[in-house]
Amino acid sequence: MSKIVFFDIDGTLLRHDKTIPDATKEAIQQLKKQDVYVAIATGRAPFMYEDLRKELEVDSFVSFNGQYVVFEGEPIYKNPLDRLAIKELTQKATDLGHPLVYLNHQTMKASIQQHDFISKAMGSLHMSHPEKDEAFFLNREIYQALIFCTEEWQSQYAEEFEQLHFIRWHELSMDVIPKGGSKAEGIKKMIEKLGFDLKDTYAFGDGLNDIEMIESVGVGVAMGNAVDEVKQHADYITKDVDEEGLVYGLKAVGLL
Repeated sequence: MSKIVFFDIDGTLLRHDKTIPDATKEAIQQLKKQDVYVAIATGRAPFMYEDLRKELEVDSFVSFNGQYVVFEGEPIYKNPLDRLAIKELTQKATDLGHPLVYLNHQTMKASIQQHDFISKAMGSLHMSHPEKDEAFFLNREIYQALIFCTEEWQSQYAEEFEQLHFIRWHELSMDVIPKGGSKAEGIKKMIEKLGFDLKDTYAFGDGLNDIEMIESVGVGVAMGNAVDEVKQHADYITKDVDEEGLVYGLKAVGLL
């Protein structure tokens, strides 16, 4: 195999209604037949897209925006959040009335029994409100946290917690990962394992957490539905995911 392509999930592999187009499934099978290695790069936790991986027969992925990388079913890189940092963040968020969700590779738990912001944001992923376990992070490796607040709080958190990276993925929520973490860093770990050259690496995405990935690979493709900031960093902008943008983009960059 001489080339590898990484796909984001929401807004890239999945339509806005969270279904996968038949044309996308066919394209991924065609890529494999053409000896192009296919992997996923997402902000989601591994347990959130097991069915998708099975459906597409993809066993290699970058999860939690690069903090947990799996190559053909085996973890090859783990970068959990610092436990003290999570504890301090939890205290600050609790004082401000902002709930959190803590995630490891197997499950997720909330800091609060019920909150509308959690329900709305997780609902946009077609996922339900997690159960409460405010002590979940104390004796487990946490690869990503979600903090639920509106945008005006983002700069305050970023200034106070310099060792953390905050990425907004919903109007009511931010991903929280270690400073310096990104999908791009996870991709580097994967291609080192495979022995690929960065110039032979392709990536498709649409969200703010895709910027580093799209910048760092050989060819970065922004979906037509991508936010403007992502498009500014892309080598190519394809059509909207609902207009078979992924397939259109693969043809445009010569992979299909």
